[in-house]
Amino acid sequence: MRLAAAAAPSLRRVLPRARGRALSTSSPPSPSAASAPAMAAAGARGGGTALAAAAARQRRRLLRAPPPADAPAPRRARAGAPLVVAIDGPAASGKGTIAKRLASEFGLAHLDTGLLYRGVGWAALDRGVDLADEPALADIAAGLDLATLAANPALRGDDAAAAASRVSALPAVRGALLTAQRRFAAEPPGGLPGAVLDGRDVGTVICPDAPVKLYVTADVGVRASRRLAELHGRGDAGATYDAVLADMVARDERDMARAAAPLRPADDALLLDTTALSADDAYARARAAVEAARA
Repeated sequence: MRLAAAAAPSLRRVLPRARGRALSTSSPPSPSAASAPAMAAAGARGGGTALAAAAARQRRRLLRAPPPADAPAPRRARAGAPLVVAIDGPAASGKGTIAKRLASEFGLAHLDTGLLYRGVGWAALDRGVDLADEPALADIAAGLDLATLAANPALRGDDAAAAASRVSALPAVRGALLTAQRRFAAEPPGGLPGAVLDGRDVGTVICPDAPVKLYVTADVGVRASRRLAELHGRGDAGATYDAVLADMVARDERDMARAAAPLRPADDALLLDTTALSADDAYARARAAVEAARA
């Protein structure tokens, strides 16, 4: 079912006018956030040329192939089937914020699929398992308890995030977690009427038939600024923009270059670029897509 005419223009699956603009999950960019793309382009001090080149390459790859301007609106959810919302995107793009708000407003279950990979990576570090030992990591993934993940604060740390990016590239690990994620979507816990899953391959691999697919992105420099503010808010006064940007560029490269389920927009996903829009504007567009699928 197509969106109503009033809503459709803001939800078409097209790139914004400038290939790096879009929604922001914070208020309109502050001077520091607005200057972040320029900072990224200039690169980190001491080795900035290579970092700037990597950031530019990452941006081109991310937005290389825009979907057609006349792509169809979100499909209507099948009667009696759980309403599944698939949200993908790189780190600090705002996808998690949007996912939580959608789940809360529409009474849906929420799964941050990245926590699964963080759980595997953190468990491997905790047990001294080599992050290149694919069979051992697959065993950890097979025994992961989804119900306990959100309660582990260590999974929100940088070590778990870095480990997650490495283990998520392993096909055996992804295969071990695939069934659990699909079950969550098909049989939402608590008898809820649907589920919102956010990650990096939800719309392309885990739930390719989801009636609502969103791809949330933002300029890498802006995302680095957001992550830096988050780290400072947690009390990590030693975190620097240069280090955060370098880590984010490297992580994006790994996620998009991996052979197993690389980070990319699904062909029929709504592309929401959060670089410049407020949290409420970003959420309003995502909400409209869900409303269209429920109509």
